[in-house]
Amino acid sequence: MTNGTQGKEQAIFAGGCFWCTEAVLKDIQGVDKVESGYIGGDVPNPTYRAVCGGDTGHAEAVRVTFDPAQVSYKDLLGLFMATHDPTSLNRQGADVGTQYRSAVFPLSAEQERETREVFADLGAQNVFDRPIVTTIEPASEFYVAEDYHQDYFANNPRQPYCAAVIAPKVAKLRKYYGDRLKAHARA
Repeated sequence: MTNGTQGKEQAIFAGGCFWCTEAVLKDIQGVDKVESGYIGGDVPNPTYRAVCGGDTGHAEAVRVTFDPAQVSYKDLLGLFMATHDPTSLNRQGADVGTQYRSAVFPLSAEQERETREVFADLGAQNVFDRPIVTTIEPASEFYVAEDYHQDYFANNPRQPYCAAVIAPKVAKLRKYYGDRLKAHARA
């Protein structure tokens, strides 16, 4: 799906806390923008407090704008799957509830097909110790989260949650996928 910027596409992933997913994906080569937000619920214009309460049906998610000539949707999906736990239902670490579910919201029939292919390949290769429970959900309206959630890890690296939970995920990405990072992130 294009977003109005010629040649760019978007993808939406929910991997628990959106601060984590944003921090992991924003430094990937070909990624132009990562926005934290909410999707999959039934309450218009949800707030962080309402989503965290677990009553809106929304998931904390990120909308990634990327250049498919530099990074494919399948590659982004693979990195997403490798940097969170896609085998835990409605939880990532200490974050528990449907708002922290692992989900993919395909924006086209091609993205849905590729998502199903990646899930099947990961399952056939027994990449994870348990079955993948990441859901594939129809894309609905994506609501951009409040400003203070954007670039949260970059703006708050010493905050305890960031240091304990996000920093190890970013370190894993740099260790195993350093060749996929933008030059400034490799330094």
